[in-house]
Amino acid sequence: QVQLVESGGGLVPPGGSLRLSCADSGRSFSSYAMGWFRQAPGKEREFVASISRNGATTRYADSVKGRFTISRDNFKNTVYLQMNSLKSEDTAVYYCAASAFVTTDSRNFNYWGQGTQVTVSS
Repeated sequence: QVQLVESGGGLVPPGGSLRLSCADSGRSFSSYAMGWFRQAPGKEREFVASISRNGATTRYADSVKGRFTISRDNFKNTVYLQMNSLKSEDTAVYYCAASAFVTTDSRNFNYWGQGTQVTVSS
């Protein structure tokens, strides 16, 4: 069973940084590729980043390339999203999710966390 809990969200000024964490309390974390998605008010959920089971492969949305970094620690059952140079348009609820393989399509993710709010504002 995969149980994902996100943390690390908050209020940050434009240009600032945040690191989101997503911990899995189950025993099969390393068997899953992981991803981050976000949903802003009035918008559809969109892909942000994903990472393969061993961390060797990563994918990013064009809107966050060069600013965000996804990583994972399979010993700690945790995936991270380091967000730098934040912009107001990054404001959203951020969700982590688990998939059988690395992908950008939300339909391939079977397990989801509850989300954490990120607000970029001065």
